[in-house]
Amino acid sequence: MTKPLADRIALVTGASRGIGFATALALAEAGAHIVATARTQGGLEELDDEIRKDGGSATLVPLNLTDSDGIARLGAGLHERYGKLDILVGNAGVLGPSSPIGHIELKTFNDVMAVNVSANFQLIRCMEPLLKQSDAGRAVFITSGAANKATAYVSPYAASKAALETLARAWAQETANTKLRVNLFNPGPVRTRMRATLMPGEDPATLDTPEQVAEFIVPMCAPDWTETGKFYDYKTRSLMSFRAPA
Repeated sequence: MTKPLADRIALVTGASRGIGFATALALAEAGAHIVATARTQGGLEELDDEIRKDGGSATLVPLNLTDSDGIARLGAGLHERYGKLDILVGNAGVLGPSSPIGHIELKTFNDVMAVNVSANFQLIRCMEPLLKQSDAGRAVFITSGAANKATAYVSPYAASKAALETLARAWAQETANTKLRVNLFNPGPVRTRMRATLMPGEDPATLDTPEQVAEFIVPMCAPDWTETGKFYDYKTRSLMSFRAPA
């Protein structure tokens, strides 16, 4: 039986652990060839082992996404090897400090924005031509409820996710008349290292796993997904449209 994502090329950032790891594995199980990026070689190798166990295939790209030239080289390499990109999952992100705004150094703030916003901007710039070469290019960016709640004491993270949402929505509008579909996915509280850092006293057994979340990201990457510029909220299992404040 042909798998639903057979012959499709999927780039997943932050794929060495958590939601990125689980999503890369789920996409591979659906038949996609995974191009996995992360800073940690060991985590990527673990992912590769799991993908190969199920008969899948992956290309590992150790890359710090603050290396904008490295992202450009990755785009050039994908163009040379495949001539297209079918799926982009922008998952990589950092939490940053948990402090009042006045206690946060400018460099620390800029470091969060570099990974959560600027890196995704560069990914869009470098991967858009490849996604447009696909018969059904799909892009999904992982966001957070902190963006619209303006959560206190994690202001760099909240601001970065709000910026990411606006960036993705603008891109969705720019590409609305193409075959490319661009959407956002909010996983909510999930059993990840980032969540444990933010909420150290929380019982992780009360949270859904990255593997459960990944099951809902995969359909947004499929050719038959037609929505664009939307926001999928995992907690409520609902696809939402953005609207101006009331």
